[in-house]
Amino acid sequence: MKITIVGAGAMGSLFGALLAEGGHEVRLLDIWQEHVDAVNEKGLSVEREGKIRSVVLQASTDLREVGKADLVIVFVKSSQTEKAAETARSVLHKDGWVLTLQNGMGNAEAIARVVPASRILAGTTSHGATMLGPGMIRHAGVGPTVIGAWTGEEPSGAQEMAECLSRAGIETVVADDVRSVIWNKLLVNVGINAVTALTGIRNGQLLDLEPTRWISRTAVEEAMAVARKLGVRVRDDAVSHVFQIAEATAPNRSSMGQDVDHKRRTEIGAINGYIVMEGAKLGLAVPVNRTLAGLVETMQEHF
Repeated sequence: MKITIVGAGAMGSLFGALLAEGGHEVRLLDIWQEHVDAVNEKGLSVEREGKIRSVVLQASTDLREVGKADLVIVFVKSSQTEKAAETARSVLHKDGWVLTLQNGMGNAEAIARVVPASRILAGTTSHGATMLGPGMIRHAGVGPTVIGAWTGEEPSGAQEMAECLSRAGIETVVADDVRSVIWNKLLVNVGINAVTALTGIRNGQLLDLEPTRWISRTAVEEAMAVARKLGVRVRDDAVSHVFQIAEATAPNRSSMGQDVDHKRRTEIGAINGYIVMEGAKLGLAVPVNRTLAGLVETMQEHF
C-alpha cells in the first residue's frame, strides 16, 4: 500500500517507520528540512528501551515529489490541520482514505471541509513518541489504536485500514462510535496536558499533591459535563482513568509540555480551549478549563 504521512514529527515518523517495516511504500512529508535530509541520508533512527534501529524511509518537503497515496495519515498540530487537509486532498487516490490520529477536537471536521467525509477515518492511539533530533525519535510507549469511519458509514474501509495497521505491528481495532472514543481521549489530555505544561512537571508528578489533583479532576469533570450536554457518551470513571494514565506514563512529559519546553505553539485550542468554546455555546461554566487555556495561550504568545 502507498502511504503518505503528513507531519513527520515524533508520532508521524514513528507510524511511518512501523508501516515501512511492515512492507508498505511510505513517504514522510514535512516542512523540517533538516529532519527530512537526515532521514533520506541515514534512515530514521528509532530508539526503544535502549536499543536503536535504523529504518529506511523516503521523506520530502516538496508536495510535488509525492505521488498518489492509498492512505494519508495526518499527524500535524491541530492549528495546521486545514493546510494539511489541502495537502491530503492533492495526494489522495480517488478511492483512498485520510486518517487523523491527532490530539484534540475539530481535526476531522477541518479535514471534511476539503476531503469527502465518507473518505475520512478518525481515531486515537496510545503509542508514544519523542523527537530526539533530526532523523531520531524515541518510541516511548506502546498501546492500542482505535479508528472508525467519521460518518459512521463505510465500516469495511475502517476494518481494512485497521488490519493494515495491525499487520505492521500497530494493534488497531474499529469502533462504531469513534466520536466517543476521541472524546474519551480528549478527557485524558484535558486532565494532564495543560497542568504539566504550565508547571514543568512530568505526568506522574501530577498525582503528588492534592491541589494539582484537584485542578486536573475539576477540568475533567467540566469537560464531562460538556460532552454529556452534547449527547456524547463518555466513561463514568474518566477522572480515575486520567489518574491511571498519569501513573502509567509517570516518567513522560506530555506532548504539550514538550511543546512548551521547546517554545513551540501548543494544541491548547483543540483541548482545554475546545471545552471553553463548546461550554460557551451550551451556557455551561468551565472556569478551570478557561483558566488553564488562558494561561497556556498567554505563555505561548510570549515565547
